[in-house]
Amino acid sequence: MRAAGGSPVFSAILPHGEDPHRLAWEHGYRVLRPLSASGTSPDLQLTVQVSAHHRDRTVREPHRRTMDADLDADVLAGPPVPRQRVAAYGIVLSPFGLLATQFSEMTAVPGLWGLPGGGIDAGESPSQAVVREVSEETGQQLSISQLLDVHTDHWIGRAPSGVVEDFHAVRIVYAGHCPTPSSAIVHDIGGTTAAAEWIGLDEWTHRPWSSWARLMLDRHLPSLLAAH
Repeated sequence: MRAAGGSPVFSAILPHGEDPHRLAWEHGYRVLRPLSASGTSPDLQLTVQVSAHHRDRTVREPHRRTMDADLDADVLAGPPVPRQRVAAYGIVLSPFGLLATQFSEMTAVPGLWGLPGGGIDAGESPSQAVVREVSEETGQQLSISQLLDVHTDHWIGRAPSGVVEDFHAVRIVYAGHCPTPSSAIVHDIGGTTAAAEWIGLDEWTHRPWSSWARLMLDRHLPSLLAAH
């Protein structure tokens, strides 16, 4: 839609590997900001505010990157399994600082830090998912303030199960705060989260972040702190 509360100007299903911003561009619009993420998995609906760009709608093919160095033989032996995963994450603040989680050895980026959150379960809304995931990964009770962004990645890599996947990550990112923060504790032991921590707002830039988490923080944290 062109303005919040206005009439929809187009609707489309997000294909595997596609980015909502790219999809909107191909329809003649530039995404200004996300407005809502509604419905329950697998029937989720993202509403964004757009403006007409009046430019060439042609876009390049999505970039695909290979995460594992040993994939060549596997990929040649057969096509990777397509998987689109929609997940919800939070940029979470409190007087303790910024809430972060560290990736475990089960992931392709062990030791790096990211935003708390994870996959949306069947019958669950994005907002319900991020509240649940924050509780499981950090032991904190989250209060959501706003929908911030939608970020996507598309690559071929090896899942924790060992299956080689053509993986499309769709990440719905919220802003939130913890009204009663406490020491962060990982309750979901043995998964993709190795540790959780409140990071001081004067030191978060010194942590090794996953690329997409750092992008979201650089884009949104300054304005959130200004309003906090």
